[in-house]
Amino acid sequence: MALTITLLNGAYLCGRCCRHQVLHPVLGPLLRDSMSKLYSSYRRPGSQPEKKPSWKNVDFSFKKGFDVLKTQLSMLKKETKDYLTGPGGHPFSRYLLEQTRVLWEFRSQEDLNKWVISSDVEIGGKSEVYLKLGRNNQAALLYGTLNTEVPRDGETKYSGYCSMRAKPPVGSFARKKYYDWSNFNSLYLRVRGDGRPWMVNIYTDPYFSHQKDDLYNYFMFTRGGPYWEEIKIPFSKFFLSSRGRVQDDQHPIWLDKVSTLGFTIGDKVDGPFQLEIDFIGLLNDRAHKEEFAYEMYDKNPQI
Repeated sequence: MALTITLLNGAYLCGRCCRHQVLHPVLGPLLRDSMSKLYSSYRRPGSQPEKKPSWKNVDFSFKKGFDVLKTQLSMLKKETKDYLTGPGGHPFSRYLLEQTRVLWEFRSQEDLNKWVISSDVEIGGKSEVYLKLGRNNQAALLYGTLNTEVPRDGETKYSGYCSMRAKPPVGSFARKKYYDWSNFNSLYLRVRGDGRPWMVNIYTDPYFSHQKDDLYNYFMFTRGGPYWEEIKIPFSKFFLSSRGRVQDDQHPIWLDKVSTLGFTIGDKVDGPFQLEIDFIGLLNDRAHKEEFAYEMYDKNPQI
């Protein structure tokens, strides 16, 4: 009897060892990577280490999870209804006859929350930028101070920019969504500036991962003074750039895959700036016939 128990225990231990040897190559890297992500993170010099693992900071609440699921399902229901109704949730006849569309207007703090601001502070610069509602809550006021002083880190060569960009649209269950502007041919804005030039940036969905830094740019010149001005920029004027460099291979914007839109100031002039934006919209100008303003190369020329 004792011999039988000894043999069974040996077989059990052998089985455990075999299973461990088989599963370790599969689960070992996963467990090791997950544990390293949980317990290792960058800390600034002089800061106290985290005594509690990061996974303990997660709030596992079934009630919150159910509420989030309910919200996402309601968003999915609305998206499905809008899709069955027509483009943008409107009937197809209205879509065909649509001449103008207001994308963003600034009348409340909720409208401002749809935008984010940034400056060269992210790379060690000293520029400042702020965003608030204008007088009588009728516009967005983007203001600040531009400083072209280069940070002394031994790597950065240029500095002095401030920008404002709309948050990309997000669908149900955190899916990426895009704006479809293919029914229009011009960007239409009502602004009031201080005479300084701005760069209008349009971000589209990259087809390949190495195109994630590609964006389309064009200039917006403000007059300055107390009067508002209405600016129309055809989409055919936007040129392709990547990481601040104009690309040789130019092509028109993919208007059905627009991710977001932004404004940047970086005219290398130190001092204060301000820009008031009443609304940003789209226009279908029937008189504009130009498809693309720049030369395009034939990638597969016929011999």
